Amino acid sequence: MTFRMSRKELQHFLDTQTRNGSHHFYTAESRTLHYAQAGDTTKPLMLFVHGSPGSLSAFTHFLADSTLTSKALLITADRPGFGHAGLGVAEPSLEQQAKMLKPILEKYRNNRPIVLIGHSLGGPVVARMAIDFPELVDGLVLVAPSIDPELEPNEMWFRAPLATPFLSWVLPRSFRASNEEIYHLKPQLEALRPLWKKISCPVTVIQGEKDSFVPAGNADFAQSELVSTTVSVMMESNANHFIPWNRPELIRQAILEFLPDKPAGKIYSNE
Repeated sequence: MTFRMSRKELQHFLDTQTRNGSHHFYTAESRTLHYAQAGDTTKPLMLFVHGSPGSLSAFTHFLADSTLTSKALLITADRPGFGHAGLGVAEPSLEQQAKMLKPILEKYRNNRPIVLIGHSLGGPVVARMAIDFPELVDGLVLVAPSIDPELEPNEMWFRAPLATPFLSWVLPRSFRASNEEIYHLKPQLEALRPLWKKISCPVTVIQGEKDSFVPAGNADFAQSELVSTTVSVMMESNANHFIPWNRPELIRQAILEFLPDKPAGKIYSNE
């Protein structure tokens, strides 16, 4: 029910299944955050951001991909409230979540290209990062992203009571954090809507037509709102919401498209 590996399990995975794998803690915005990494520290950075509920474990299998780790530094992060980043204590603000993940980008920038991969609720988080820190983001991969406020399901009848201090305690910690951030998501997306035009880096959207959690119309929303950049949509007729696990090759393909054989620092152009 925690949606995470124990620290011992994570360390064993990194030691036995990855190239130069390690995991780290850091402090941002008065919170303790956590991420795992593997790959070539001299190559472009690919940062994975999970959905809700979830943890960095959602993307650890990519850290074991020898092709990707030979071409990039891969990092998967626990969002605040999940994994080993204050499990159960949510941060509903997309802006604050972006600020909390920013130190990873700053630490590893060093003139390298950076691409952010966000699944589900991780989609608007990485979009917010591209909006707020355009100098640190060179590309986005949005995987089944919850981004259109008009397509958010009306679940207030049960989420609102469970978000109160009186009832939130009955939920496991990961679900408590998930319920709180999803309860606040629609107004967060409404506030984000006028800002999408600020994104100027290339964007790839991966969406399944059989997604019962995030409607396929979210891909249309991305195309209509991302007016200052190029948008590539991979619409898969047989894919559902769980693309990181049952269709990982789609994400792998999107990442490789961002890694052509060009000199570091000259991979992207927004001109």
